Amino acid sequence: MHEQIGEHITWQLPVIGSVHADTIVTTWLVMIVALAFFAWVGVSYRSAYVSKRQTVLEGVIDYIADLAKSALGAKGEVFIPFFIALFVFIFLLNQFGMFPFKVLGLPFGGSPTADLNTTVPLALIVFFMTWIVGFRQNGIKHLAHLAKPNWALLPINLLEELARPATLAARLFFNIFVGELLFIIIASIVVAHVKIGAFDLSLAVTVVPFLIQFFNFFVGTVQAFVFTLLAIVYLSLATAEDH
Repeated sequence: MHEQIGEHITWQLPVIGSVHADTIVTTWLVMIVALAFFAWVGVSYRSAYVSKRQTVLEGVIDYIADLAKSALGAKGEVFIPFFIALFVFIFLLNQFGMFPFKVLGLPFGGSPTADLNTTVPLALIVFFMTWIVGFRQNGIKHLAHLAKPNWALLPINLLEELARPATLAARLFFNIFVGELLFIIIASIVVAHVKIGAFDLSLAVTVVPFLIQFFNFFVGTVQAFVFTLLAIVYLSLATAEDH
């Protein structure tokens, strides 16, 4: 087990400097997989037969669409494709860590969302989108919510606004990172052939990595939903009529 916790393959790019090459390559690979998946689902619509893939995908799309419309009203329909893409993209990023590419010696792998360089930009996209949409809808009045219910709360309200992308990024990062960290620790014990007296600890915990991967799949799904749900909530707050 040669994977190091928090270790990344880096590229030195002009102007930008050092970047995490494995995170970038994995993210692009996930985007290719996502496009191939939607193309695969799209092909099924050529037939009059309703396949299981259509049913599952349409269920997810309808659920996210209903959330957006219930929170944003009719004006939220234009944002539904964004929220669907956001959920699917983060879901795939979270689940990609289940594949042992790095363990096999490949220069990519792991969940890109276990890297702050992925979660912070995603959170900033949501943050700036809410402010841009808020200004487009309410103009300069969009700033009025920072002084509600009175001007004395301006510093607290401003701090709360600035903390949103930080908490959004940190929540996603830590949940995915800790899941991968736990898997690496248990997998290391398995391959290290650890014995405590006559008790073979490595043999005893052999099944645990599979349980952890199942748990990580569940956590990754929930965190993709939570991130998308909070993005919808933040946008609804920014576009509220009495904002």
